[in-house]
Amino acid sequence: MAVEIERKFLIDKIRLTLPKTGISIRQGYLPLARDVKTVARVRVKGATGFITIKGENEGAARAEYEYEIPLQDAEEMLDTLCQRPLIEKTRYELSVGAHVWEVDVFHGDNDGLIVAEIELSETDEPFEQPAWATEEVTDDPRYYNSSLMQIPYKNW
Repeated sequence: MAVEIERKFLIDKIRLTLPKTGISIRQGYLPLARDVKTVARVRVKGATGFITIKGENEGAARAEYEYEIPLQDAEEMLDTLCQRPLIEKTRYELSVGAHVWEVDVFHGDNDGLIVAEIELSETDEPFEQPAWATEEVTDDPRYYNSSLMQIPYKNW
């Protein structure tokens, strides 16, 4: 089984210097029954389309299956099948120690929110936490992208 192990942190904007370029991401979620803990996501990252199925979180880990799909299919699904609002963000990658951190700067209904994520190979894998990564929010479901679609940051 494919497993994603990801930890998520809030950012101290004063301590963070972002690279000059990031990659634009637009993503949406396909509607599923309310009692289902699985999400189905469609994403356009730069010029590439993806469809991803994610299982229920168990701490920082969850099942994840991601597949590249034709860009035109992804764009059509975002425009016609996905719930609103879409998640719009710019992703920046920063190397810290032996890991790459992904910093997401949100736009649209989630404008003003910035979070950093680090993907790990093991749940207890040690990593260097940069000074700009402050409070850990891995276990706070408000920060899941699928939750930000349901209750955008602007409504907190």
